[in-house]
Order: sequence, then structure tokens, then C-alpha cells
Amino acid sequence: MHDSLIQVALNVPVGDLFDYLCPAELPLPPLGVRVQVPFGTRQLIGIVANHNPQAMSQVPKNKLKTITKILDDTPIIDEPLQRLATWLADYYHHRLGDVYAVMLPSLINQGKPITTHLPYYHATTNDLTQLSKTAKKQRQIFTHIINHPDGVSEPELYAIGATRKILLSLIEKGLISQSKQSPSDKPVITAQLKSLELSTNAEQAAALRAIHTAIDKGAYQGFLLDGVTGSGKTEVYLQAMHRVLTAGKQALILVPEIGLTPQTQARFGSRFDANICVLHSGMNDTQRLQGWQACRTGTAQIIIGTRSSILYPFANLGLIIIDEAHDNSYKQQDHLRYHACDVAMVRALFAQIPIILGTATPSLEQLKLVHDHKLHHLTLTKRAGNATAAAMHLVDIRQGEFFAPSADGQPRPTSLAPATVQKMHACLSRGEQVLVFLNRRGYAPILLCQSCGYQADCPHCDAHLTVHKNSSQAHASLHCHHCGYRILAPEHCPECNSRNLTNIGTGTTRLAEELHALFANPQTTRTPYPIIQIDRDTMRKKDAWENAMQQIHTQGASILVGTQMIAKGHHFENVTLVVIVNADLGFLSPDFRSPEHTAQRIIQVAGRAGRASKAGEVLIQTLRPDNPLLTTLIKQGYHALAYQLLDDRRRLNLPPYSHAALVRADSHRYQHAKTAIIAAKNALPTQHSFIVNAPIDAPMTKKNNRYVVQLLILAKNRRLLHELLNHWWPAVLQLPSSKAVRLTIDIDPVGW
Repeated sequence: MHDSLIQVALNVPVGDLFDYLCPAELPLPPLGVRVQVPFGTRQLIGIVANHNPQAMSQVPKNKLKTITKILDDTPIIDEPLQRLATWLADYYHHRLGDVYAVMLPSLINQGKPITTHLPYYHATTNDLTQLSKTAKKQRQIFTHIINHPDGVSEPELYAIGATRKILLSLIEKGLISQSKQSPSDKPVITAQLKSLELSTNAEQAAALRAIHTAIDKGAYQGFLLDGVTGSGKTEVYLQAMHRVLTAGKQALILVPEIGLTPQTQARFGSRFDANICVLHSGMNDTQRLQGWQACRTGTAQIIIGTRSSILYPFANLGLIIIDEAHDNSYKQQDHLRYHACDVAMVRALFAQIPIILGTATPSLEQLKLVHDHKLHHLTLTKRAGNATAAAMHLVDIRQGEFFAPSADGQPRPTSLAPATVQKMHACLSRGEQVLVFLNRRGYAPILLCQSCGYQADCPHCDAHLTVHKNSSQAHASLHCHHCGYRILAPEHCPECNSRNLTNIGTGTTRLAEELHALFANPQTTRTPYPIIQIDRDTMRKKDAWENAMQQIHTQGASILVGTQMIAKGHHFENVTLVVIVNADLGFLSPDFRSPEHTAQRIIQVAGRAGRASKAGEVLIQTLRPDNPLLTTLIKQGYHALAYQLLDDRRRLNLPPYSHAALVRADSHRYQHAKTAIIAAKNALPTQHSFIVNAPIDAPMTKKNNRYVVQLLILAKNRRLLHELLNHWWPAVLQLPSSKAVRLTIDIDPVGW
């Protein structure tokens, strides 16, 4: 026997597939298994991508290295995943080795065994009386374990709120025992309904008929479930999932933010007795591997995850659901810059299963897909039950400011108009909640010297430093939200030594301070109301999100203040008034996508009001109440504005009526980045039908001490664009000027 030639995909910055010999004493490794191979002075882990004993390598056989070890008996990348990886590499113009590295958990990339034994917990008694009635969390976890006599895995228990401390406490009390087993050892039982399905209205029933038909046919069908907030999209998801789970298949639900996974899991867990697996970036490496294994073996029946979940292996996937499908969080912004919605539609096509894109504010790209008959449009125009749509009103903040006493006793202007404050008082006096939205965290976006005009800027980025301070800090600090740079805020101006420094603008922390002065200070208000701040700064601690949600759902009259973290997909029954502090910022941005995204945010935030039996109201503060985009949104609704913006895009030949590829060069030296982009532009064919803009500075040219210069290609024809990139992009990477910079390519970028 002779040594066999195989090709291995490695995650290295050069080349793509590498030729190796498989010695005759080893079996020929199947495609999709991991092998350990020598690469220079290192031993690397790669995936077998091709083998052909008759193939001729470009390297003489006597110079080819042999593989060191075969790590898997069977492929960890099965044929469907190999097909998906090839598509990802081709469409996003990335090396196959890079794609596999993104698709696989880090422990698998490191060569660790794929089979891990998970802790499983079993009830040793059914006696709930041994737990105090005040130990509500322990009782919840113990009851769940009692209801699953075959045992419950640790990831499943963590998904419903268990902690290591709770599990150890139950073990110490002798109520549960722990064992170790592989997910594949546990029999998968068909999911059962735990609670009755809700009745559906005519629109929900019509949507379900279309989805059920596609499920029963076992065919690909893309659905845009376009429903106003509170219209019962989740009930459509649940009843569609029931059809799939009953057939013994898996359902994958993507959500845009980690913060949405607990409530999604609770909602699905209350409906189904099924193995629910939650996947997100907050998991450690072991938990990721456990989740990957549960999906691959079929143990996980309902999978709830953020965007990377679409790259996981599945034993028998039957349905993909993308909630809040318009959200930009589904676009990966580094490494392999894929869009989870696009990848999900391709994956559903390959698997011949339905996919549901659910949203109240479809992106312009999704509306274009409906127009092109690539998505089937399902509409839900009525709120579930007797809930009515919240009435939206513009508040002209040019008419006057509302003042509140500050720490020195002097009145200071707030971010709220008098009419807004009056409405908030009326809402709170009824025992209801107010949500105040400002998509800017921190205390203030600018620190300014009023004597010389100095502004505190980041030394590493083209960005102002944001002022951060709260009651627990002795001194304010300055943060860069782009590179993480932090310093204490100066007491004197660094340029003129004046003490005349002032904070310009308002962030959520400053807004919360103003709200406290108006509504929570017992010295100035007869009835103090709690202020609950939700943004990235306040939600950093472990369990902070769960604690905040519990406080919101159990608190009476209170004020919720936060960024878009609080606006996405949450159901707050007692919120009847939503205040959008400043609606103008997004409409004034030079980014052509900004009006679309701003309108989506306004509608999503507005949708938090009046979701139960109580009527809701939305106050939108603005300096330009005559803004035609804003008035169209308020008077005619999101879709009227979206179709208007879509027509503008068509006339300007902008996406989705053209297809974009964005090349970025970044370097510690601006001239190196610019030179590389100019060389890339010069490498384009002299005759082509594309619009090319280069060199153009990135919106933030300097970030973390690196300068970014861009090249943008716009094409009417997607196929022709990719044919160009297939030849041009590899050639660009080989240019001498490219060696001095970091070059990346972004297909279908969301901004430039």
C-alpha cells in the first residue's frame, strides 16, 4: 500500500487547503474529521477537506509531510455542514479553514474530545415539604427535576435559572443526586405540550395554515411573519414548533440579544415538556461544547440561540425561526462577516425545511425579497386579545424645558418637556409604569471647556470620550466606547487650566439622575417612584439582567430608563407610557441606512406600551416635529415610510437594488492603509460595470491606534460581482502593499 494524498483545511493566515500524506499504516480519514498535522514548527488541528489518491500535488511527494494523528472516528463535520461551510467560504470569500474555525467550538478546534460527559441530576425523593416555601428558586428547580425521572442535564437546569449554589444545596439536603453521562446516552422522548395552545385570530390561523403546509410537505419555504408588536407572533412560533416537535424534529429559534434568551426560554418551557438548549456568547468553552454536542446528537429539541447558533450541527432540524429578524445584531462584524438571516435561509434551503422571519419592522432587504417572491408575506395587523395599538404623539421640545433641582439646590434644565413630565406623573399616579428610552449610555457624550473650547477626545480613536459617573463613584471618569480607554475626568482643563468644564449632552445615567430628581427624591416629590436603569453599564454583573426583569415584573408604579437593550422583544404588562427622549439624532446621520434603523427603533420601543389590557401612549420628543420622515412614520406607519425609503434606494441604486462588497485596510500608519487600497483599486480590470469608490476613509478613520481606509464596490448583478471577487480578491491579498496592512472583505455590509 502507498501513502494517500489528502487535503486539510487549516485556520492559518496564508493559503487555503494544504496537501499532506496519510501513511499506509493509518486508515484514510473520511472527509470532515479532525487530524493533527505538522505546520512549520507547530502541530495544528485541521479538517480533512478532500482526498484523492490520483491527485497530483504541487509539492513533490518526497517533500510532503504526513499527518500526525487522526482525532475522530467519524466526521464531526457531516455532509450538510460541509456543504454549508463551502457556501460560506465561496459567498463571503474566506478560506475554508477560517470558516471551520468559526463554526466549531474552541475546545474542538484545540483537538479536545467531542464527547463530554455532562452532569445529570435525579430526584431522590418527591417530598417538596423539605424545602421552605420562601426558597422559591430551589423549589422551582427541584420540581423540574422531579418531573423528569430520567434526569436533567446541567445545561438544561442552568437554562431555567439554576446556579451551582442551588444544585449543591439540593444535593446537601439529600433531595437530588448527580451522575455523569453523555447526551447521546439519554433517550430522546418526543416533546409534549405542557399547557394548552391559545386560540388564534383569523390572521394567525391563516399564517399557521401556510407554515403547517410547508412543514408537512417537507419543503423549503421562506416566510416573513410581519406582525405589529403584540400581535401574537410568538403564539404562531409555538404552534408551528408543536407541529415540528411532534414529528420528532428539532426547532431552532434565533434571538438578537443574550438578554432575550431567558424570557424566550421561559415562554417555550411553559408550553412544552422538551429538552431546551440555550446558546449564546456568555457561555464558557465547556458549555459551548456541551450545547454543540446536544444539538448534534438530537438531545436538544428546542434550541434558543444568538446568531452563531445557525452554524451548529443538528441531528434532525425541522424549522428555523428568526425573531426580530430586522435587527442588525444578526450581522457578524468581525472575522467571517456573515449575516445570520441570510445563512439561515440558505441552510433551510439546503435542508428543505421552512424558515420564519418574524418582525414588526421588516428591513428594506426583506421587503425587497417579498417583492421578488423569495419570501412569502404573512401579516398580523391586530394586537392579540383586546389590546389596542399605542397612540403616538410628537412633543415639540422647542416649546420649553422642565427644570429640576440639582445637588446644589439650583434648578437645572432636564431632557424632558413639561408636557412629558405631566403625562408621566399621571401614568405613575395610576400605578402604571413608564419606559423612558435614550439610545446613549453613560452620563454625557462630551466633556467641554467653556473657556477655550477643549473637548476630551480619545487618544487612540477619532471619538469623544464619554463622561461616566454615578452615585457609587467619588470622581467622574472618561471612557472610550470603541477601544476601552479610561481615565479619571480632569478637574481643570488640560489646555487652559480653567475649571470651567461642563458636560454636554445626556446619556442614560444623567437621564436617570434627572428622573430621580423629578420622581424619586422624597424632598421634592410627595410619592417617590423607583427608577430602574437598564443599559450595558448597569447589566454587567452576573444575574443583573434577571434581577432587573424580576423587579420590573413585580414592581408597581416605576420608571424604566434604558437603551435599546430594553426595547427589543420584551413584554412589560404594566408599561402604558413610553417616552422617546430624542427622535432626531438618527434622522440626521449621514449613513443612508440610519432613517430605516431609527424608524425601526421608534416602532420597537413604542411597542412596549399597552401590551396588556391597558391602553398605551407614546411621546416622541423632537426639535423638528415637521420632519417629513418622522411625520410619515407617525401618521402613516412604518411600512409607508419603509416603502418610501425603498423607492429612494431604487432611484439612487443603493442596496437592496445593488450588491456591495467593502474592503477595509487597517494599519498603524494611515499612508500604508491608503496605499494598499489604491493598489487594490488599480488591480481591478480596466473594463467593468461596477461603481467603485476608493480610497475612502472609514466613518471612524482611527480606532484603537489603527487607521482604516476602505474600497467600496457596488454592482447591479450579484453573480457578476462574485465572479470578479473570485479572481480579484486573491490577487489583492498577494500584492506587496497588502503585506503591510490587515485586509478584510465584507460582503453585504450594513454600513460604510
